[in-house]
Amino acid sequence: SNGVNLMEFSDEILLHILSYVPCTDLVLNVRRTCRKLATLCLDKSLTHTVLLQKDYKVNKDKVKQLMRDIGKEIYQLNMAGCYWLPSSTIDHVTRCKNLVKLNLSGCHITSLRLSKMLSTLQHLRSLAIDVNPGFDASQLSSECKATLSRVSELKQTLYTPSYGVVPCCTSLEKLLLYFEILDRSREGFMLSGQLMVGESNVPHYQNLRVFYARLAPGYVNQEVVRLYLAVLSDRTPENLHAFLISAPGSFAETGATKNLLDSMARNVRLDALQLPKAWINGSGLLQHLKFNNPFYFSFSRCTLSGGHLIQRVINGGKDLKSLTSLNLSGCVHCLAPESLFRKAEDDIDSSILESLVVSCCNLRHLNLSAAHHHSSESIGNHLCQLLSRLKHLLSLALPVCSITDVAANVEKPPTASNLVPQTFGKKVRIGIQTYPRNLADQANQKVESSVFWALMGSLRFLETLEIIGSSFSSAMPRNEPAIWNSLPPCVRAQSVGDSEVAAISQLTYLQSLTLAQLPNILTGSGLISIGLQCQHLRTLSLANLGMMGKVVYMSALMDMLKHCKCLRDLRLEQPYFSAGAQFFQALSHCSSLQRLCIVSRSGTLQSDAVMSFMANCLEVIMCHMFMGESLTVCKNLQQSIVRSFQADRPALNVVIFPLLHEDLTEVIRDVPMRHLDEITLFKSRVAEEPPNLWW
Repeated sequence: SNGVNLMEFSDEILLHILSYVPCTDLVLNVRRTCRKLATLCLDKSLTHTVLLQKDYKVNKDKVKQLMRDIGKEIYQLNMAGCYWLPSSTIDHVTRCKNLVKLNLSGCHITSLRLSKMLSTLQHLRSLAIDVNPGFDASQLSSECKATLSRVSELKQTLYTPSYGVVPCCTSLEKLLLYFEILDRSREGFMLSGQLMVGESNVPHYQNLRVFYARLAPGYVNQEVVRLYLAVLSDRTPENLHAFLISAPGSFAETGATKNLLDSMARNVRLDALQLPKAWINGSGLLQHLKFNNPFYFSFSRCTLSGGHLIQRVINGGKDLKSLTSLNLSGCVHCLAPESLFRKAEDDIDSSILESLVVSCCNLRHLNLSAAHHHSSESIGNHLCQLLSRLKHLLSLALPVCSITDVAANVEKPPTASNLVPQTFGKKVRIGIQTYPRNLADQANQKVESSVFWALMGSLRFLETLEIIGSSFSSAMPRNEPAIWNSLPPCVRAQSVGDSEVAAISQLTYLQSLTLAQLPNILTGSGLISIGLQCQHLRTLSLANLGMMGKVVYMSALMDMLKHCKCLRDLRLEQPYFSAGAQFFQALSHCSSLQRLCIVSRSGTLQSDAVMSFMANCLEVIMCHMFMGESLTVCKNLQQSIVRSFQADRPALNVVIFPLLHEDLTEVIRDVPMRHLDEITLFKSRVAEEPPNLWW
């Protein structure tokens, strides 16, 4: 009787509460409960921006009703990744006459539908679309092209060689290009990167401020992006302040790209930079480029030495407080004075890291993964001790070998567990050290004195953490068959195990955690600590922990999952993983779980347990399992899940397939890009792109 009535709160408080409710629920359900909520749910602060990109329960009818009720009030609409909606759904967007920003990445849309829709959106200034095979720019009406001429921000994902709508966008200030073109068609024919006659040399870049291109593996993607860059090399926009190209593997520099870079060095001052490694390695480019107030640098996989990094980028210790995001992933010599005679496993020069930390004191995102960053025995100069000064960090990626205590490695002889070969050979029987399951007992152990424990204690507001073995490679690469064997972990990483994982539990606000190739995991007890303490954890990715011949942490993982009430994405990659009844029963405690991916060579699954799990966890819309089961078992289970749950879960995406099957790459190409990019494929995501690149 003394309870608080929600309706007695002020309108301001109620509006703040309602802002956490999906717009479809507000408009179609909540506003029908009473007059006060009917008015508040249509407040401009709630209808101005509509986000449907991860509203997996939305369907065509809900979108139709939503657009009919509030279409004229919507100024920003994000439908990115709504792959399950039929293309006819796009027709209802025409009701949103006042749209300024529209994101349709991942949605099915034809040239004719795009033309019809854009013809009615005269106020549009920001657009994101996919360009699929069959796209024909000649089908775009004059009214559509008039709308595109006013668009200043364009994000375009290309699945076929084409300029898309770029030639129509004559006022472009921001251009984001994602190249996802495969080298071969489904029929096995080699594709060409040449564009249609008449399409070349027509992009309008004169007002461009931001140019971003991300390439998937493949030579066709490289051919097409060169055509986009050809116009830039003729005349570099004088207002260009962000130039970013993310290209895997080798992407050779040509005469045209060299002219472009020379022109940039003469005419522009940059705030964000990322280039293919071949364009930076061995060149004096960084010495000539000018920077204004840089906020993002990526030198991923470059052979840039620490000496060059300090001299040419930081200018010998120049104040770089504006820099908020730095990606040095795979930059193996970036913390050493020179790279000519240095081995990748040699100790780092702590003075270089210290200069970096002092100059870039406002870093929020830092990626040092995929390299051997070994600290020396000098007191106070350990990598973890220096990084603890970066109090503003929100995301951090480190190699496993960088977090080990140097003294512990020097003083402690190798244990039996350290000497176990990290291969798929005959199982070796060893003595297993017992670790306490009780959190209080763990706190009494000596791990509190380690440098990594201290680092975790100093980064209280860290939201994303990746600890990845420097030689780790996923068994499931992008466009190739599964990898049979993996490289052994770094010798310095051999002591990293349960106590280091327990140290992560200090991160109260942790939302995303990736652990890969931690060889000394014996029981996984640290995972339980994380489950208990990190109550905001939404994304968890575990790969190759402990011995490779046995999943030693299964019991601890199941205990951990019982506490992960906010977990939405779970990715597990471990040989011989047994996805049985006990595992799925524990996983059923994760009531918020939406996406599950398991990659396991020689792994097994229990079909009945999977079906029971899917029935209990109503939010799950993605189930990807690449195991050691037969093709028949996989197909039967996949069909059963789709048949039983597709009707109630429109976004349901199920792929169950033998990991080592020769047709795996063909199956992967049909996975929606949202799932493939965010969870199914393993990669480091810290500082992968500049912050707030797209909304």
